[in-house]
Amino acid sequence: MTAAKKVSGKPAAEMFDDIPVLRRKWRAALKPGERLPRYEDVMLGSLGRLADHIALLRGEGALELSRSGRYVQKWLGEERWDIPVAELSPDCATALTEAACIALATGQPHHASAHCVRDGMVRIYDLLALPTASRWGATLVGAYVNERGTQYNLLDAIFSATDDAVVSLATLRDAAGRPFDLQIVHHNRSAGALLKAAAGSLLWRRVREGGTLLASPEVMEFLLEAVSGGRGEQLEIENEGRYLRLSATAFADVVSLTISDVTALKRRDASFRLLFDNNPMPMWVFDAETKQFLSVNDAAVQHYGYSRATFLRMRLHEIWPEDEWESHAEALERLGDAYHSSRNWRHLRADGSEIEVLTFGRRVAFDDRDGYLVAVVDITERRKAEARIAHMAHHDGLTDLPNREHFQERLKQALDQAGGRRVGVLYIDLDLFKNINDSFGHPAGDRLLKQVAERLTTAVRGANLAARLGGDEFAVILAADVSPNEASACATLLIDMLKAPYDIDGQEMVIGASIGIALSPGDGTTSEELMRNADMALYRAKSDGGGVHHFFEREMDLQAQKRRDMELDLRRAFANGEFELHYQPLVSIASDRISGFESLLRWRHPDKGMISPAEFIPVAEDIGLITQLGEWVLREACAEAVNWPADVKVAVNLSPAQFRSRNLVQIVISALAQSGLSPRRLELEITESIFLAETEANLAILHQLRELGVGISMDDFGTGYSSLSYLRSFPFDKIKIDQSFVKDLAQRPDCSAIVRAISGLGRSLNITTTAEGVETEDQLDWLRAEGCNEVQGFLFSAARPAAEIAKLLADFGQRASRAA
Repeated sequence: MTAAKKVSGKPAAEMFDDIPVLRRKWRAALKPGERLPRYEDVMLGSLGRLADHIALLRGEGALELSRSGRYVQKWLGEERWDIPVAELSPDCATALTEAACIALATGQPHHASAHCVRDGMVRIYDLLALPTASRWGATLVGAYVNERGTQYNLLDAIFSATDDAVVSLATLRDAAGRPFDLQIVHHNRSAGALLKAAAGSLLWRRVREGGTLLASPEVMEFLLEAVSGGRGEQLEIENEGRYLRLSATAFADVVSLTISDVTALKRRDASFRLLFDNNPMPMWVFDAETKQFLSVNDAAVQHYGYSRATFLRMRLHEIWPEDEWESHAEALERLGDAYHSSRNWRHLRADGSEIEVLTFGRRVAFDDRDGYLVAVVDITERRKAEARIAHMAHHDGLTDLPNREHFQERLKQALDQAGGRRVGVLYIDLDLFKNINDSFGHPAGDRLLKQVAERLTTAVRGANLAARLGGDEFAVILAADVSPNEASACATLLIDMLKAPYDIDGQEMVIGASIGIALSPGDGTTSEELMRNADMALYRAKSDGGGVHHFFEREMDLQAQKRRDMELDLRRAFANGEFELHYQPLVSIASDRISGFESLLRWRHPDKGMISPAEFIPVAEDIGLITQLGEWVLREACAEAVNWPADVKVAVNLSPAQFRSRNLVQIVISALAQSGLSPRRLELEITESIFLAETEANLAILHQLRELGVGISMDDFGTGYSSLSYLRSFPFDKIKIDQSFVKDLAQRPDCSAIVRAISGLGRSLNITTTAEGVETEDQLDWLRAEGCNEVQGFLFSAARPAAEIAKLLADFGQRASRAA
């Protein structure tokens, strides 16, 4: 930027220094009655030629032009004084206001610039505003104005700044007035580059002379048509790998031609078209105003089923279901430059089917029309999957009945809506279902459960609900103000229906059902209370042998609490080491010596004393503690038996749960190795219940144990269904005659016949027979006579703690010695 010029010998910033002196001299020279002239006149009059470049502005209230010199008047295009600055031309007023206001506010000179357009020329003026105070009473600003030496043509600046070629061509006509050529009379700098010619060689060149792309027949015809038509025309051409767009407008015989290089745009369009056409996602472009489809890709044609021609005749609303027209239209009114679905939309396909979609769009220019490019994501299958997942979250995967969570939600709803009326909950447990699973396998059991669910669905209708809680447990909600009689009748109907035979893979199967009933509000006012109390009533029905139903009674709650206390105490007892082993001797009839001991689990409760195994073993099985207890018994018995004489064995009972754990063999090996006990001194007692499930697998485990050298005994022989068949399945070392037969030997001939038969069977198969529960000498004599090998019972000793075993062995040794 050039500095302001000096018009006189003094610098512009010092041009007002003489004013106070002039004022004093002027006042002294006044004659009586004469008034002091206006301060502005004094200032301008004292500045000589510099006054032409000065404008004086009053700063009180709205800024006013008070006086101005001739140069300033020409700059402003205004000769009047005492007018608001706001009435001056905007380009001057803006610069004056800025400079004057800042000078007044700061009390310092302020420099500004003004750009003014006059006759197409841009001129730049420097302004220097200096605040001054007057004792005449006015607050003034003196503004010095001077033009810089630089100026430029505005149109040249605009045309030169653009990358487009701008060419003016004059039309040349023949004698008949027909246009035959055009001559370049003006062009900007970019014309040379786009026309591939030196800029200096273009001016006054005729088009037909050649040397530029304008001479091509196609372009020449285009220019002459523009002259003849007198309107704007456009043409796109390819020239040496470039794409050029020509726009021509004729004004009489002068043609204004603009040439734009659109190569990059074309490449972007080609890339867009490639991405658009080959995109696997349905896409389209629609007109922002008419909502008509302007273009659709192949994926949209294939996905929606409309032909491309049909699509391009359609408008957006034609793919909307009628019930969504209004919401679609409202959404379109709110579209910005870019949008994405704020919700799922439904669209119609050509076959009339509906799909759920999400849409994403962006405003684009398409074929010189304002439009939106839209991508569509079909979420129909995802929504179906979500619905399936939601269904699965609330329904049982096997039977498709509502699951426990759904049952609880529905029960809460029923109670909320009951308004004090009765709501019934029926807990159902299938009787004998475990036998089906054990005998026929889980696949058959699963098919049976499906048929049970179908029967329940058929029987439970309306506002009522049937659900599967897990395993072979089901439940029913009776929501319609059910009476006790109605609940009882429903339970009876369900029991009768469920015990009818089932056809599973061509095989008839029969099960039963037990049902517990709880009714609100008497048996509970919350879903948790009703379900808990119905479960307790079911437990009572099962305890009564099954196949019946029971209503909840308050004393059941006490029994349930006792059961829960037992469970908690059991877990604590195992952690605290409250269990111990007692040992009952097995006596050889032939030698009258102890041949071994059966280890029996005992629980010494810190508060309740010794608790019978009959009380806690079933609970331990139910809560899954029996496997851990069984392993502890095995390890403890082996560790104790290693201290006994080498010919004394130890017998340990195994539960079916230990077989199901599948690591039984490894545990036995570990217990023997850890204790140092010989496998020949360990007997493992099993019941026939292990053959009721997974028989082949369990037989394989027994054979592995036998290979270790461990003895295998069949306990409670004769009490099951197929004891003889099990003797054929596995070569047992010992069979133990159940004490129920021994107890009644003298009173019941059938018992003595059974014991005689078992003893004879043992001799025939070379299997040791042991009689349990021997309490009298008569029983002992009878068993000896029948050839029984071993006896066990209170006649010899009750089960004793480990600390008493040494004395018990010594006592028996002495007795045997005396007998000899």
